[in-house]
Amino acid sequence: MLESLVARVQLLEDREALRNLIAHYGPLADSGDSEAVSQLWDVAGSYEVLGFAKATGQQAIAGLIESDEHQSLMRDGCAHLLGPAALTITGDSAVATGHSIVFRRSDTGFIVYRVSANHWQFTRGPNGWLVSHRTNALLNGDEAARALLHPYPAS
Repeated sequence: MLESLVARVQLLEDREALRNLIAHYGPLADSGDSEAVSQLWDVAGSYEVLGFAKATGQQAIAGLIESDEHQSLMRDGCAHLLGPAALTITGDSAVATGHSIVFRRSDTGFIVYRVSANHWQFTRGPNGWLVSHRTNALLNGDEAARALLHPYPAS
């Protein structure tokens, strides 16, 4: 009985840690804190934005935040919002799927700049959960983007 309770509490703590990790991405990206963004990933982690860029390693991931494209978004005013994520946790690995929306300021207010599907993979290490891979794709009708919303997309 106690063992079952401990396992259930651990699962709840893992879910909260993973949701918190995902929730940190948007504010860190919008503040331009490339170092803090990169620290959400493990050292060999990768971030792929289909049709745009793929970065592997923390330095390359920081480079996405430092890129001209991202800096332009920040100069205009932007907000990266990540919706609730569906989580699947298996031991020291986890997968999350969900949506993200980027708003960009325009002359008339904020407009939806990008709506994307997201597929996250995480690993638990000695210092807790980190992103091992994130794929983000514009929901423009392509099957590849929709497939990311399945917990285990086809390789």
